[in-house]
Amino acid sequence: MELPEPDPSILSKKDRVVERLREVMPARAVIDDPTETRAYECDALTAYRCAPMAAILPGSTEEVSAALRICHEEGVPVVPRGAGTSLAGGALPTADSVILGVARLNAVLETDYDNRIIRVQAGRTNLSVTGAVEEEGFFYAPDPSSQLACAISGNIAMNSGGAHCLKYGVTTNNLLGVTLVLMDGTVVELGGAHLDAAGYDWLGLICGSEGQLGVVTEATLRILPKPEGARPVLMGFDSSEVAGACVADIIKAGVLPVAIEFMDRPCIRATEAFAHAGYPDCEALLIVEVEGSPAEIDAQLSLITEIARRHDPVELRESGSDEESAKIWLGRKSAFGAMGQINDYMCLDGTIPVSALPLVLRRIGEMSTEYGLDVANVFHAGDGNMHPLILFDANKPGDLERCEAFGADILKLCVEVGGCLTGEHGVGIEKRDLMSTQFADADLDAQMRVKDVFDPGWLLNPAKVFPLAASAGRRTGRRAA
Repeated sequence: MELPEPDPSILSKKDRVVERLREVMPARAVIDDPTETRAYECDALTAYRCAPMAAILPGSTEEVSAALRICHEEGVPVVPRGAGTSLAGGALPTADSVILGVARLNAVLETDYDNRIIRVQAGRTNLSVTGAVEEEGFFYAPDPSSQLACAISGNIAMNSGGAHCLKYGVTTNNLLGVTLVLMDGTVVELGGAHLDAAGYDWLGLICGSEGQLGVVTEATLRILPKPEGARPVLMGFDSSEVAGACVADIIKAGVLPVAIEFMDRPCIRATEAFAHAGYPDCEALLIVEVEGSPAEIDAQLSLITEIARRHDPVELRESGSDEESAKIWLGRKSAFGAMGQINDYMCLDGTIPVSALPLVLRRIGEMSTEYGLDVANVFHAGDGNMHPLILFDANKPGDLERCEAFGADILKLCVEVGGCLTGEHGVGIEKRDLMSTQFADADLDAQMRVKDVFDPGWLLNPAKVFPLAASAGRRTGRRAA
């Protein structure tokens, strides 16, 4: 993945920029020692690394505003960073950029249980939002696999989802308002503590914009009452295609589980060796969870198991207790860690129509043979958000490049069947050069015109989202102007 060459004129004023930044925030919040900035050289897409010129950790919206104003005046690129859990290189710096981390922005600012909202600083971790309200019987619905560590700012940047997004939606469905700081330091409020804002849908534009338009410092989020109860059922099948067909039939029947999760044999084997969840020996399994009152749960599971039996499952296991439910979910929650125990892997994030699951799973298997690289599938099957894990050897010359080519073909397949390049990981650098697969030149131009308005100098999160060939001239031209 190519990054732009650093601008010597920016590197030459590093000392002045760092000194100015230390004037507007605590000295310890400005990091310029090359040994220390290495901590920010990559995110969870660790195959690509580049240490930034400096890193800053502001502690308030005012400090973010002051820092951005300085960088704007000096013409220094800024890369917003949440918790660094991005799997698409969304927080990868350039050598002439300043990382703006939000780790110190982690406070709960307001809770309003009557109106079911919470306002937090954007560096607060996803899981700790629920932690702040669960004693009152509430929770925050989006639940990415990295929810223990990932920050709300990154969730907003990538429009993150999670296992339970089938019923509750992704971040955009649970975001009511943000405080946004533009590149020139201007602070704007979008949305708020109400269902919908008048006028243009600015909030919808910001959610999923990957740090291209501004830095989110505060967020107003929807919180929900905890359901009366929940219960999963585990289903094992003889093939991935059959499991995919079962998912399509469940959705077609009109029942809405809170989650439908998919795992194939390679992933099942790895998680069993790692977590010992007691999964069946089969080619693919589904975990389907429903919630509500006991009567609602019984009715939904009755219909779901009836549909599953039409596909001749090798095992059909309905949870009978909280302990059994936890064990059913144990392997799924451990899947990514388990795969990391056995191999280097690249985690993709393409989204497809649910009806295309059998076809796409079959083609991924065929491509695996063609490329000579194993692949494990674990994903949110209910909304077609796929996460193929391509296994490779990072120490073997050519393996990473072969893995990337395989991944590109999978993502192109997702688009071909009517899906899109990303569901929740974002574009970052991983998919930026595939954007022309999904979007025509006119579409990309329209998106870049939006960035022109919010960030005229193209200083925010450089080298991401837009193909370099499309954005390089625009970036240079806007700065010259």
